[in-house]
Amino acid sequence: MAALEGAWPKDAPSRQEFIEKVYSQGKLAYREMPWRNISDAYGVLVSEVMLQQTQVSRALGRWERFMKRFPTVESLANAQMGEVLEEWQGLGYNRRALSLKRACETCMSDMGGTLPHTAKELQALPGIGPSTAAGVVAFAYNKPAVYLDTNVRAVFIHELFPDRDQVKDRELIPLVEDTCPNTDPRTWYYALLDYGVVLKSQGANPSRRSAQYARQSSFQGSHRQKRAEVLRIVLGNPGIAYDELKARLDLFEEKSGRGVCTDEEFDSIIEDLINEGFFSRDGVYYHA
Repeated sequence: MAALEGAWPKDAPSRQEFIEKVYSQGKLAYREMPWRNISDAYGVLVSEVMLQQTQVSRALGRWERFMKRFPTVESLANAQMGEVLEEWQGLGYNRRALSLKRACETCMSDMGGTLPHTAKELQALPGIGPSTAAGVVAFAYNKPAVYLDTNVRAVFIHELFPDRDQVKDRELIPLVEDTCPNTDPRTWYYALLDYGVVLKSQGANPSRRSAQYARQSSFQGSHRQKRAEVLRIVLGNPGIAYDELKARLDLFEEKSGRGVCTDEEFDSIIEDLINEGFFSRDGVYYHA
C-alpha cells in the first residue's frame, strides 16, 4: 500500500525483519476455518461480524449454520428479524445481528444486492465500521486494506513497541498500511491474526498496552444480560404479555441468586429493544 510517512519505530526490528517474522510465525500457527480462502463477500462479512466480540471457538459451527439458513444477502434481507435473532442466540451482542440484517437490506435496496469492493463504500452500510469493511476487502476480494483488529494490534505492539504503554491506533495505522502487500494481502493478514493469537496465549496480552484497550465488564447480572434474557423470552413466546414477561425475567434473576429487576430498568429495556427494532408492541403484547 502507501509508503510510510515518518520514521519506522526506533529500536524496532527492520521492516523486512518484521514482515519475515510475521509470515514465519503465522505459517506455524495457521488455523483452518470455513470462512477463510473464500471469495464470497457476504460469507466473509457474516464471519467478521460474528467474530467482533465472539471467540473463534464459539463461531465455528455457528457460521456454517447461519450461512445454511441465510446463504445470500437477499435471503438475510428478506428474513424476519425474529428468525435472524433466533439463529444468533448464544453468540451475544444481538445488535450485531440487527446491524447485519440492516446492512443487507440497504445492500439490496441501494446496491443491487452486491456488496461493494471498497472499504469506503462498505462503511456506508449500517453497522459496518473500518475494521469490518477492511476485512471484507482483504479476505473476500484479496485487495489491500488497513485491517486493524485486536490480534493484528497485538502483533504490532509486541514487535514494534515492546516497552511502550498506551500505544495509539494513529501510531499503528500507518504501519499497518505500509506493511500490507499489494499482492495477496489475505495471506498477510491471516499470518498476523494467527501470530497474534499465539502472543495473546503466552501470558501478557500485548493488546492491553493499546490506548484503545478496555476490559469488558462482567456479563453476569449486567443490564446487558437482562436485555438478552428479555429478548430470549420474547423470541420463545410470541405475543407474550407485559406482566408475564416481567415475571419470567424476575424468575430468571431470582434463580441466578439476584434480586428482581426494577420496574424502571425493565421498562427501559423494553423501550430500548423496541426502538432498536428487535421486537414490536401490540398493546401490552410483544412480538419479535
